This record gives sequence, structure tokens and C-alpha cells, in this order.
Amino acid sequence: MIQKNSVGLLQAYRRELYSYDEVVDRKGELKPHWNVLFSALEKLGLRELGVRNQEIVGRLQENGVTYSVYEGSDGLNRPWQLDPIPFLIHQTEWKEISRGLQQRAELMDLILKDLYGPQTLIRDKVLPPDLVYRNTGFLRACHDVKLSGQHQLIKYAVDMARGPDGRMWVLDNRTQVPSGSGYALENRTVMSKILPDLAESLFVRRLSPFFNTTQSTIAKVFGKGKDDLTIVYLTPGPNNETYFEHAYLASYLGYILAQGDDLLVRDGYVWLKSIEGLRKVDVIIRRVDDDWCDPLELRVESKLGVPGLLQAMRSGKVAVINPPGSGILENNALMAFMHAACRHLLRQDLLLPSVATWWCGQEREQNYVLQNLHKLIIKKANRASRSIYGKSLSKDQLEQLKREIQANPADFVAQEEVSFSTTPSYVNSRIEPRFAALRAFVIGTENGYQVLSGGLTRSSPERDRFTFSNQYGGISKDTWIVGDEVEPAQETLSVTLSTSQGRKQSSLPSRSADNLFWVGRYGERVLSTITYIQVLLNSLSVNQNYGGPEQAEHLTLMLRSLTHLTLTYPGFVDEGEEERLQHPLLEISDLVFNVNRMGSIGSSVDSFLRAIKSVRDQWTPEVGRAIDLIEGSLAKFRSMDQHVAEQRIVQKNLDKLYTRMFTFYGAVSETMARDNAFYLLECGKLMERILSRVSVIRSGFVFRNSDFVENELLEALLNYHHLLGRFRTSYRSQLSLVAVLDMVLLDKHSPYSLTYQFDLLIEYLHKLPSLISGERLNPAQKTILEAATKIQLVDVTQLCQYDAETLYRAELDTLMADITTLVLSASENITNLYFNHVAIQHSLFVEANLTGKDEI
Repeated sequence: MIQKNSVGLLQAYRRELYSYDEVVDRKGELKPHWNVLFSALEKLGLRELGVRNQEIVGRLQENGVTYSVYEGSDGLNRPWQLDPIPFLIHQTEWKEISRGLQQRAELMDLILKDLYGPQTLIRDKVLPPDLVYRNTGFLRACHDVKLSGQHQLIKYAVDMARGPDGRMWVLDNRTQVPSGSGYALENRTVMSKILPDLAESLFVRRLSPFFNTTQSTIAKVFGKGKDDLTIVYLTPGPNNETYFEHAYLASYLGYILAQGDDLLVRDGYVWLKSIEGLRKVDVIIRRVDDDWCDPLELRVESKLGVPGLLQAMRSGKVAVINPPGSGILENNALMAFMHAACRHLLRQDLLLPSVATWWCGQEREQNYVLQNLHKLIIKKANRASRSIYGKSLSKDQLEQLKREIQANPADFVAQEEVSFSTTPSYVNSRIEPRFAALRAFVIGTENGYQVLSGGLTRSSPERDRFTFSNQYGGISKDTWIVGDEVEPAQETLSVTLSTSQGRKQSSLPSRSADNLFWVGRYGERVLSTITYIQVLLNSLSVNQNYGGPEQAEHLTLMLRSLTHLTLTYPGFVDEGEEERLQHPLLEISDLVFNVNRMGSIGSSVDSFLRAIKSVRDQWTPEVGRAIDLIEGSLAKFRSMDQHVAEQRIVQKNLDKLYTRMFTFYGAVSETMARDNAFYLLECGKLMERILSRVSVIRSGFVFRNSDFVENELLEALLNYHHLLGRFRTSYRSQLSLVAVLDMVLLDKHSPYSLTYQFDLLIEYLHKLPSLISGERLNPAQKTILEAATKIQLVDVTQLCQYDAETLYRAELDTLMADITTLVLSASENITNLYFNHVAIQHSLFVEANLTGKDEI
């Protein structure tokens, strides 16, 4: 039972109101459900609310929730923002709103079918021809591109705000690639964990039934009777502003996340290029804008789409949700004709009002707009630019805008500027009223359209301004549809498998496989370099404090080994080496912190994180939190002075990064499924580990040194392999090259020995698809087996022999060179087997920016 309250926070908030507010009804009376929420807030207290808000910030950061803003100072790394105070709508009102949304969806679907079909709306003069044909959203190539089912518009989203009459008004439509539902789901997940106390006695409706319906609906789009559908979630790539959501929903719904280059059309079908070979695709859920979907028939310069996709759709070989061409429904000018279209197609009046809209392609409407420009909001019909508020323009600017409208009137739309409602928001440790808008989500099913019981609410970052887009700083809010009793139980999604189908491993796109392999390589490159620098810094410290000039020779060799290991020439081996050898910390510091220097730790971490971001759908939350810590280290590196020569600072940062990298490895090992993704990551890691160990052995021991120098180098080598303690336990004698090489090359129980690594690498390569018919071993397996055999057959004593005059150990040098060549060859074989079609990676930043309609 809702209780009456007269609490301090609520009273303080009501004194702040400057517009119609969600907390009160049209009579100025307090809405009961908001009263319950404020009672919970009062009980919690502002101080504790601030603490929980910081927990929300931390949790979103840990989960890697981002929304990219290209023009922002944070660029692609801008964190998602979530207000701790939810947006409330009572279930009784939501039922009426849902009816209006369902009507809108039905109407939009009919308009889409008509414009790409009989075009009765144009023939019967409900819509002016220019409104359709001059709009860039109308794609003639899509005239005969249709889904086979009941609806063409499967996914639909509507932006709404409460108008002065107390009703929800429609502001905008999203029909191409509706975004935001994944963020709404993440918001709910975070709020339920951090602020569950606020939901007490409010009976908040769940979001999961909508996503269950989405799964079942999409499974039926292609047609009945097919048990094993291949469903692909098509993303523009990691640089798209909502890429987090693409990866999140693909993982949540169990679909394959893919980019355009992962797909091809052959024999009329769409195929996924996976490491198992080509796999036929049945359904594509696209997040690529209409005109970028098919470079053969639409935008020829697009690298985001799939050549031949439209023809595959025409022949019924693949279903695409929503079908290309649906962007015409996002034409802002349509808002002026929605009532007439509804009467024509549904014989009904609109249940949800729209903002008053005038299309300037009509003379009378254009004249009205030009006369009232100072008090209207001006938009492009194609929704390709930011809204212009007439009241904010100077006299000269208004005149310039008039000239632009008169030159191309059909390109412009004007809308009435309406004062919408505000909602409680947590701002600067206070609860203040801010304008807000709600994006609702609708899915088309066999039984009509279903509405998500919630949505994505965004509030304005500035007081007195109706600006809610995340591109311009809008702050998201969890949307609660609340009731007076517990929500009735709903049937959950159940997937029935045929007896022959069983559980099948999900296909891994070749691009994802490529990135996972390099996650392993870059990650191990970081750890190997850190480990060697730590060993080196320790030796430098010992020599500086306890040694003398005669002890410096081994340090010179170790410094040169570092340059060979990182391939950061000239470094300590070429031009300018003398000065660097005199002041090694300057070069070491640069090798740690300089993100722009190839081979540095900073550069490897940056490449590691870029590869990780491209396979975001592969990581569990535990792995995600480890990734977030590593991103923190990279941010620290970027802020560091690359020329810092204080060993303590370098060591401190390396120790922290080392721990975080091992945390990532541990989380992967404990949570990642043992499938092709895991095996490729591990293969990359093992290959890089072998190459790094071989490099250090070769650069340090192919020439005989004095007993003292060799002894120091052997101890460093054992430390680098994490074997010094084991060696002392096993041999209880002085260091010798024969004994040390025996351990680092042949010890089957030491995870850093070459034998151990080759054994594991052979095992993992064997688990990957062979793809070579009639061959027991593929080229990568053969090459690694050859390298492993060379190690297993080695005579360690013979390896240690050297020429009396030159002191050169020819057999050791030859063996290490052969191992390096074979491992690099195996890496190339893996590329040719599994990733060859993505050898040329495309930078999608420019195109993702140009197609910025995936906006929240």
C-alpha cells in the first residue's frame, strides 16, 4: 500500500520546479509512485546516494560500457553515464502508451510496404511525391527487397517526451538500426545490483520478456521448419559509436558478431567466413545504415556492407532486419503527414500526438515557417544534422537560414518548440529537475507488435535546455514501469532442439579469430618485455650499488638483448649506442612509456587493447574488469614523461601492469570456454612466448663470455624463465650453460621451457579445424612439429661447444635461428588458413563517423 509522505527531499525538489514535472499530475498533485520513490531516497540519504552513484560509475567502467563521441575530448573512450534516479511511469498509463506505440508501429510498417510497393499514399495525394523521391532515405534499389513474413518493420524505436497536455508526444522515429535497447538492459542490470532498495514496493516490470520475444521472433523471420539458423549481428566495427551495444546484444542473444568483410555472397547465398570454412547465413540483424549495406547497388565506396546483399535478399536466400530502405521512415517531414496517413491506411486517429511539424516543400507551410522562423526548431528532412533553434539565432543568421530554406525548401522541416516535462535527476550531489525524453522499443511478432516494458530515458545535462542526445552529453536513466502488485508470470523462451541437432559450437568469424590470435601475441609480448626489463633493472640496481667497472660487461649484453627482443633499433646496438649505454634508464623509460614507439610496452598494450575491443563479445565480465585495469595502465603511460629516468617510477608502473596482465590471463583461463577462440588466443600467446625466449637465448649466448659474465647472464636467463628457484633445488650446484639450457629447453614440467610450450602449442593446433582435406596435419601443425622435434633431439652439450678463436657457438645459433624461422612460418600458416581474407584491415573511423545515424 502506498503511504503518504511529506519528506525533506521531496519538498526541496518541488521548490525547484520550473516546468511541468513527472512527479506531479496535471492538477499539481503528487503522483503516488513518485512519492514511494522519494520515501526510499529519503531513507537512503543524499550522502549514501552519492556513494552509490560512484559505485555505478565504477561498475559501468568495469563493464566497459561506452558511447563514442567523435568530436568529444574523450573520443572513442567516452564512458556511459547513468543517473541513479530512475524514470517512473505507472503500468496503467504505460498500457495506453503501448497501444499508441503499437499503432505507430503498424502504421510505419504499412507506410514502408506502400512506399516500396503500390505507392497508394502518393497516388492518393496523402504524401507529396517530392517528400519521398527527393529524400535520400528512399532507395530505389530496395523496391523489391522484402521480408517474407507478416511485417517488414521488425524492430522499431520511438523518442517521446511528455507534452504540456500531460500526454506523451512522439518526437522522432528510429527504423533503420534502432539503438539503445542494449544500454537499457545494461542500465537495469547495474541498477538492480547497486540500488535495489529504490525498487521496494514499486513492483517494477522486467525487461527480459521483451528480449525473449526478440529471440523467438527473429528465429521465425526466415521461415518455419528450420532448426539450425545461423543468425549474424552485423556491426560497422569497433569505431562505431554504439559498438558496445552491438557486442553486448550479440552475446546476450547468442548471435554471431560480424563485420561486412566477414560475409560474402556466393551462389545467391550469404556466407560467413569462419575458421571452420564458409557457413551459410540465414538472418542478418544489421547495425549498418541503409545505403552502406551493399556497395554493388548502393554506396559504392562502402566497406561496411556486403557486395551482393540486396540480390540475395530478393531471391529469398537471406533475411535482413530491418530491410534496407527503411530509413525513409526516419524522414522528419513524414511527421507532418502522420495523421493523414493513419486515417488513410488504418482508418484511425493517432493515439499518440506528434510535435507540430511543417514541411517546407509546400508553399503555404514554407511561408509560415519563414514568417515564424525565430520561434521554431529547424531540421533537415534527412535527420543528418543537429536541430537549429530559431530563438538562438541572430538577425543575420535568421536571414541566412531563410535563404537556405528558399533555395532548397524540400530539404527542411520546422517543428514547434514545446515545453516538455522535467524529471528528478541527481546533479552535483543534489536532486534537480531536468528535461528528459524516453526512447521506447517495439518488436514485430506473429501476434502483432510488442513493446518493451521500459526503455532508455535520457535527461539533459543542462538546466532549462531540452538537449538529451548522448552525442551532446545526455545522461541515461533506467526506465521503470511500475505497478501496484507483483507482475504476472510470463512464459519464458524455450528453444526446442531436434534430436539430430544437439549442441553446436558457435562459428568464429575469421576477423574475430585473427584478433584473438593477436590478443595472445600482443599480451605475451607485453609480459615478456616487462619480465625482461624487471630482470634488467634488478641487475642494474645491483651493479650500481654493489659493483664496479669490471662488472658492467654483462649489463651491456643484457641491454643489447633488450633491443633485439623489442626490435627497437638502434637502441643499445647501433648508432648512438654509447650514449644510451651510459644512461640506459632514459632508453628503458622510453621503451616502457612511449605509446607511439613500435616495440615499446606502451605500444604493445595499445595494440593489445585494440585487438581486444574488436572481439568484445568474447569476454566475460570478469575478463572485462581485468581489461579495464589494463586500460587504466595505458592511460597512465600516456600521461607519463617518456624521458623519466627514475628507476623507482619505472619499476612501480611495470609491477602494476604486470599484475594486471596476469589478472587478465587468470580470468581468461578460469572463464573462457575451451573452444576455437580460446585455442587461437593461446596459440598466439605460446608462439610469442617461444619467440621471446629464443631471442634472449640467442642474443646472450651465441658467443662465449668470461666465466663471471656468463654466470650473470645465466642467472638472468633463469629469472626470465621463472626457473631460478627450481634450478637451485634441482641441481644444487654452480650455474653452467649445459644445465641451464637443459632446463630452459627440455624441462617438460616448467611452463616457460621450450619443450613445454611446444607440447601445448601442438595440442591446441590439433584442436583447431584442419581445413586441409585428406591431410593428417595442416601446414601450421607440420611446421611446429618440426620445430618441436629439433628441440627434443638436441644435444645440449654439443650446443654449448664454441670455436676456440671466435668463441662462436654455431650449433646454438643455428638452432635458435631455425626455431625462430619455423615459428614465424607457422604464424603465417595460421594466417593463411584462417584469416587470409582479412589481411588488409580497413580503418572504419571515417565511415562510422559518416554513418552516425546509430545515435542515442
